[in-house]
Amino acid sequence: MDGANRTAVTEFILLGFSGSRSLQLMLFVTFLTVYLLSLMGNTLIIFIVLTDSTLQKPMYIFLGNLSFLEIWYTTAAVPKLLDTFLSTVVTISVPGCISQLYFFFSMGAAECILLATMAYDRYVAICSPLRYSLLMNAQICLKFSAGSWVGGFFAPCPTTILISQLNFCGQKINHFFCDSDPVFKLSCSDTFFVEALGYTCTSVVILSSFLLTVSSYGNIVATVVRLSSREAQKKTFSTCASHLTVVTIYYGTIIFAYVRPPAKYNFTIGKVVSVFYCVVTPLVNPLTYTLRNQEVKKAFKKCVAQRMFVFTRKVGKF
Repeated sequence: MDGANRTAVTEFILLGFSGSRSLQLMLFVTFLTVYLLSLMGNTLIIFIVLTDSTLQKPMYIFLGNLSFLEIWYTTAAVPKLLDTFLSTVVTISVPGCISQLYFFFSMGAAECILLATMAYDRYVAICSPLRYSLLMNAQICLKFSAGSWVGGFFAPCPTTILISQLNFCGQKINHFFCDSDPVFKLSCSDTFFVEALGYTCTSVVILSSFLLTVSSYGNIVATVVRLSSREAQKKTFSTCASHLTVVTIYYGTIIFAYVRPPAKYNFTIGKVVSVFYCVVTPLVNPLTYTLRNQEVKKAFKKCVAQRMFVFTRKVGKF
């Protein structure tokens, strides 16, 4: 019977959020709106960074990378979340579930590394401005960006390979995507080693990048406080505020979700917290960077003006 159970499970059922039909439809519309705004906002940032010559700087190259990452990061989980609001039963194959788990965690790890890199970029720009062109030129910027992607996609590989070797007895995942803890709960194999490895890897990536980010901003604050000009202080804090907003929301939620003993996992709280780093953060990123950054807003206005000029010329020909 045990062998039958182990070979019978070929797909999982995602339970998502429970509630009345009207609540489900309201949540569907809400999350769909946020998801579409995230895609449009991040795509717009990528377009502006690629087309505006004034934004060909390390800070904005990193921002373009972050926006591209956010598009795929939220897309790895949100479509299934939307499906759970409309369908009575939402299934995902075991290979599909493991693939989703891998891509979600790999892009999450890449984002952690990229956020730490962006914090370091701001640290060098503010604390060592005379050495900035030497420490953060275009070549080094591209290496940092590539390193974030490579490091992020390599980090979950060992854990994912071990998860793919597990046997599963249960089918119902108490979540809206294939998160690690709900998947472990369905296994009839011994998961102690793979869980320990998974929590170690995620904790190392999250905490190391978080500490590097906090250290960079700590030095930035110390430098800004020493500036004699109040205007210089205001400008510097404004430059860093958008990045710090994204960092606070993102790290706060993922540390709460993944840097803790597995026995303390609460599925209901876990699903609510997941909404913040799966849905909210990818939207907050384009909003904060465009609304609080004068160079991006200037480039956006320039882009709109150019498109309006081209449009009016085409209309004038008819």
